[in-house]
Amino acid sequence: TAKQRGSTNTHSTMKLVSTICMLSSAMAFAPSSKTNQNFAQRTNSVELSLWGEPTQKDGESDKSPALPFAPRPKLLDGTLAGDVGFDPFGFAGADKASLLYMREAELKHSRLAMLAVVGWPLAELWDKPIADAAGLPSLLTKTGESPSLLNGGLDKVSLGYWVAVISLAGIVELENSKMQEEKGKSYIAGDCNFDPLNLFPSDKKGQMEMMTKEIKHGRLAMMAIVGFAIQEAIYSQPVVAETPFFFHPLF
Repeated sequence: TAKQRGSTNTHSTMKLVSTICMLSSAMAFAPSSKTNQNFAQRTNSVELSLWGEPTQKDGESDKSPALPFAPRPKLLDGTLAGDVGFDPFGFAGADKASLLYMREAELKHSRLAMLAVVGWPLAELWDKPIADAAGLPSLLTKTGESPSLLNGGLDKVSLGYWVAVISLAGIVELENSKMQEEKGKSYIAGDCNFDPLNLFPSDKKGQMEMMTKEIKHGRLAMMAIVGFAIQEAIYSQPVVAETPFFFHPLF
């Protein structure tokens, strides 16, 4: 009947209007192409502010070798030994001068760490026997650990030792400054005019290989010495006893 047809038409119209309203609501929450573009620009801006604009060389990727998901930091172009494009916190700074300053600091800490990572376990192995033989008190802690900020025992080290260490450090710094002034642009980071065994090669390729070995060993030593300190602070046991297979003969 006409009344039924009118009712059917009205029902269909209501369904159509409801569908259109639902689609409109969904589209309101869907990002537009302009919104997507703005989001991409903001993401790229944040990324570049953290990593810097990558400096790409011919035939090279603009991604960091150490972090393939991120652009290579702009200052880390592979010129320095041991450069694998790893600087997630931006310690390298904003220019070449700050990068070279940080490389000097890294090298000096690396060399100290390499000395410390050898001296720490040797002290735990030999300090007491040598002290007993010489009739001197041992500088190790009660549990046989090397003295440190976390282990304690630094107060037992004589003042003369600290004066000698600070004096030696001052001499090294003065010699390093002298090399920077004398060599100018040919100065190589970390040069303290100390190579009594002539281990540093004369050719560029050999120099790069030697510097890469030094910085890699230094980075490993820095992590190791931190591990020594934390391990002994937590377990109150010398590293030579905690991991005896590294420091005692197996037979």
